[in-house]
Amino acid sequence: MKSQMKKGYGQHPIKSFQEMEMWQLIKTLWPYLLIHKARVVIAMLCLVGAIGVSLAMPWALKELVDGLQSDASKVLVIPLSFVLLYGAMRFGSVFLGELRDAVFSRVTESAMRKVGLEVFSHLHKLELDFHLSRQTGGISRDIDRGTNGINFMMRFMVFNILPTIVQLILIMLILFGAFNIWFSLITLVCVVAYIAFSVITTEWRTRFVKEANRLDSQSSTRAIDSLLNYETVKYFNNEAFETSQYDRNLKAWEQARVNNRLSLALLNSGQALIIGAGLTSLMYLAAKGVVDGSMTIGDLVMVNAYLLQLFVPLGALGFIYREIRRAMSDVENMFELLKRQPKVQDEEQAPVLKIDQAGVEFDQVNFAYQSERQILKSLSFKVQPGHKVAIVGPSGSGKSTIGRLLFRFYDLQSGCIRIDQQPIHQVQQLSLREQIGVVPQDTVLFNDTIWNNVAYGSPEASDEEIWRAIEMASLRTFVSALPDTVNTVVGERGLKVSGGEKQRIAIARVLLKNPPILLFDEATSALDSEAERSILQALAEIAKQRTTLVIAHRLSTIVDADNILVIDQGELVEQGTHEQLLQAAGHYARLWHMQQQASQRHRVEAPFTKVTETPTLTGK
Repeated sequence: MKSQMKKGYGQHPIKSFQEMEMWQLIKTLWPYLLIHKARVVIAMLCLVGAIGVSLAMPWALKELVDGLQSDASKVLVIPLSFVLLYGAMRFGSVFLGELRDAVFSRVTESAMRKVGLEVFSHLHKLELDFHLSRQTGGISRDIDRGTNGINFMMRFMVFNILPTIVQLILIMLILFGAFNIWFSLITLVCVVAYIAFSVITTEWRTRFVKEANRLDSQSSTRAIDSLLNYETVKYFNNEAFETSQYDRNLKAWEQARVNNRLSLALLNSGQALIIGAGLTSLMYLAAKGVVDGSMTIGDLVMVNAYLLQLFVPLGALGFIYREIRRAMSDVENMFELLKRQPKVQDEEQAPVLKIDQAGVEFDQVNFAYQSERQILKSLSFKVQPGHKVAIVGPSGSGKSTIGRLLFRFYDLQSGCIRIDQQPIHQVQQLSLREQIGVVPQDTVLFNDTIWNNVAYGSPEASDEEIWRAIEMASLRTFVSALPDTVNTVVGERGLKVSGGEKQRIAIARVLLKNPPILLFDEATSALDSEAERSILQALAEIAKQRTTLVIAHRLSTIVDADNILVIDQGELVEQGTHEQLLQAAGHYARLWHMQQQASQRHRVEAPFTKVTETPTLTGK
C-alpha cells in the first residue's frame, strides 16, 4: 500500500531538515503568506512608507541645523517648519510601523494556528507504535517552540532583515551622492565585516543552542513522565530517586546554557567592536569635512543620523540572525514530525467499509512487532455475525494483538483480516474504526468530567442517550452519590476514580458509540464480582444484536460465548463452546480448573470479605 500524505499548508519536499537552508525555510513558509494576500500587500506598503519617511528624517534634521546658522530673518521661519516636518516624519515612521505590525499580525497568528493544527492532526495519523514510544513532554516542547519560531521568523525576516538591507543600499547611495565614495566604502566594509562575523560566529554557536534545546526537552519529558506515574513513584518510595534523575538532566541543561551564554558574550563583543570602528571612521571623515569647509554642521549631523539609523537596526540584525538560527532549529524539530510518514496508511481512493452483517474473519494471519519474535502464526478463525466469540490463553500468547490488528493499529506481515468479506487494509481506516467499539484493559480517561468522558463516545449524542449509556454501564448509583454527580472531574488519566469506576465509564462510552462490532479486552478485569455480574448482564443484552469479541482472563465471564478460541504462543490450539472444551480436557480445561481452584482458595481464606465499589472519589 502506498499513499501520499494529504498536501496542506507549508508541506514542501525538503531533502533534510537537519540541513535546512534559509531559502528552503522561506519556500516552506511562503504558502502561509499567500493565505492573506491583501494583508501582506498592505503591510508591505506600510513598510515601504516607513522606510521612505525614516530616510527623509536625517535630511530634515540637516536642514534644521543649517537653518539655525542662517541670518536672523530666516531663523524663525525655516527652523520652525523643519521642526514641524521632522516631528511629523517621526510620528509617521512610528505610526506606519505599528500599522504594518497590526495588519500583518493576522498573517503570523494564522500561520501559527495552521501549522500547529497540521502537526497535531498529523500526530494522530501516526501509528500506535510511534505513540507507545513517544516522549510526550519533548514533543509538546517541540511544537510550542516550533510555532513560536515560525511567528518570529515570518515577522522579523519580512520586517527587519529586508528593510535593513534596503536601508543599507539607499544610505550608501545617499552618502555617495551627497559627499564622496569613502563614506560609502567604509559603510560597506563595516557592514560586510559585521555580517560575516555574525554569520560565522552564530553558525559555530548554533550547536550550543541545539544542545540546550535537546536537554530542555529531555528534562521536561522526564518531569512529565514522573508526574504522570505519581502513584508508582509513591509505591516504591522513589521521590529522592526521581528528584536526582531530574536534577541530573537539569545540570546538563545548565551547562549547555552556560556555554550558550559565553558564546553569546563573544559574539556581542565582536559586533560592538566592528560597529565602533565603523562609526569612529565615518565621524572622523565628517568632522574633517566640517573643519576644511567642504561640509556643514548640518551635513555632519545628517551623516551621524544616517549611521545611527543604519547601525541600530544592524545591531538588532545580529540578534535577529541569532534568533532566526535558533528558531530554525526549533522549526526543524517540529517539521521532523510532519516529515515522518505513518506506517499504516490508506490505499489511494480506498472505499468506505460497508457493514451488512458484521462478520469477522482472520485468514492465515502472521504478525510480529519485531522480526526476531513472531506473535501470531498463521492464525485463522471466523466470527459469525451477531455471535459472541471469546479469546483466551496465557499471558503473551497474542490475545490483545488480535484486537489491535482488527482495529488496524498495525499492518500484517501476511494473511488477511476481513469484515463482511472486505479486507480491512483496503478500506478507509476512519470508516473501519467507526464500526468497532473497544473497551481496553487499561482505560485512560481525559482530565475532564464524568459526563464529558462518557459523551466522548459520540460527541453529538443527546442527554437522554448519554444517561442511557450511564445506566447500562451501572454508573447511575455511583455518580448520583457524588457531590457534583456527572460533573465530577476524574483527574489526569482518571487517577481520581478507582479502576472499576474507570472501566464502567469506558464501557458507557463505547455503549454510546453504538457500533456493530464490540471488542472487550479484559474489560471487567478491574471490577468486583457484584459489579461484574451487573455489567455482564448489560453486555449480554446489547451483544445480542452485535458481533462481539471478548479477550478474557476470567474464564467465568465467557462461559456463554458462542465460540471460545484458545490461543497459545500465537497459534489457535483449541476452539469450541465452554462445554465442548471442558470435555476435550485440553488447554482450556486446565486453565478452567486452575482458576476454579484459585477461586475456592480465595473463598476459604477470606470467607467474610466482601469487596465493594465505594460511590466516592478514591482520591488516594
